[in-house]
Amino acid sequence: MTDNSTLIINATLWVLISFSVLTWTIIFLKGWQYWRHAVGNRLFEEHFWAASSLDEARGRVGELGASPLLRLAAAGFEVLDTRSEEDMARLKHRGSLVATLERKLKRQLERESRLADIGLTILASIGSTAPFVGLFGTVWGIMHALHDISQSGKASLDVVAGPIGEALIATAIGIAVAVPAVLAYNFLMRRWKRKQQSLEIFADDFLHLVAAETSSESTCKC
Repeated sequence: MTDNSTLIINATLWVLISFSVLTWTIIFLKGWQYWRHAVGNRLFEEHFWAASSLDEARGRVGELGASPLLRLAAAGFEVLDTRSEEDMARLKHRGSLVATLERKLKRQLERESRLADIGLTILASIGSTAPFVGLFGTVWGIMHALHDISQSGKASLDVVAGPIGEALIATAIGIAVAVPAVLAYNFLMRRWKRKQQSLEIFADDFLHLVAAETSSESTCKC
């Protein structure tokens, strides 16, 4: 092979190696993040649902570590704490308490979704592009190998097998990089969908608790 051909193939291999390092880094970081969130959510639910009121629940979970459920509850408590007459003059606080709370919880759910997407898009991109990057290196290597063979005038199996075999390594590495990225993406997406469902369920429960307390306070005033 020519020096230019070797340089391009080596560059392709380094790109694939970089993809692999990035893939495994994201896998370990997201795995640790999901495990930490699972532990935090479990502790939050144990303390929150053991309380007898929302005020007591806020005190119970106030000192827990950050978790998606805790951030969602904090967004809800923020609405309950800022329902003053000054805040009511703003558009974001117009409407009933439950409607304002629902908007706030939906925005927090969107933020949690964006946080969960960090890294997953990169895994999907690597899984879909790595085989083609490897294929590019293979095609380039084979093209220049055949060109060198035609110039040398030797086309025996011993002459052809070496250069073409080296070029095919790029495709093999591309597939080896893509498979973990695709598997990790599918696994992490399933985990996120389950976590998203638990967040949505808690948001609905929080709304019902606030609505129940609001209606009971109205009944007492009457």
